[in-house]
Amino acid sequence: MKNKGIKIKDTIKQHISNNSKEYIIVTLLFIIGIFLGVLFINNVGEAQKVEIDSYLNNFVDKMKNTENLDNINLLKNSMKQNILLSVIIWFFGTTVIGIPIVFGIILYRGFCLGYTIAVCVSIMGISKGILFIIISVLLQNLIFIPAILALAVSGFKLYKSIVKDNRKENIKLEIMRHTIFSIIMLVVLLVASCIEVFISTNILKSLIKYF
Repeated sequence: MKNKGIKIKDTIKQHISNNSKEYIIVTLLFIIGIFLGVLFINNVGEAQKVEIDSYLNNFVDKMKNTENLDNINLLKNSMKQNILLSVIIWFFGTTVIGIPIVFGIILYRGFCLGYTIAVCVSIMGISKGILFIIISVLLQNLIFIPAILALAVSGFKLYKSIVKDNRKENIKLEIMRHTIFSIIMLVVLLVASCIEVFISTNILKSLIKYF
């Protein structure tokens, strides 16, 4: 079992090493998205801030007043979103002209994370806001973020391979590799959904009274 774990770690390290340039590019895009999300919330008008404040407070109040969460429904929704996301990234990753869209998705996901962090900190304060983010967002994103970055890298790698060698046999082989890798990342994203619903959400539910 230990040897199997070491092999998986070595495979992941080798994969990242072989695609280091691609990972640097997509990671930078994701980080830029985070900064844009933070900047956006810092420059919204007062009316929008009031709406955001109201939305977050309503969410917290709803969590406090809900005795039993519908975990199955939450899991279904989370899995649907992650399946849709992985299919979209896979699809546009298989087309040469779709790579900018893949990069746009990574930028947008970074923006959403930056926006969420900035909103929580702005409304709840630094200490409570960061604690809220750690409880509600951190765990699943430790898996979710690397998975979507890996999906984007796989599509980018396919694009570069097709540009270098556009023979029909090579294209078929690279698409097959990209598809298999995407299915593996989809499984990882589904695990992230389970963590989000059964761990993060329940921890948040038990600690929501402190917010």
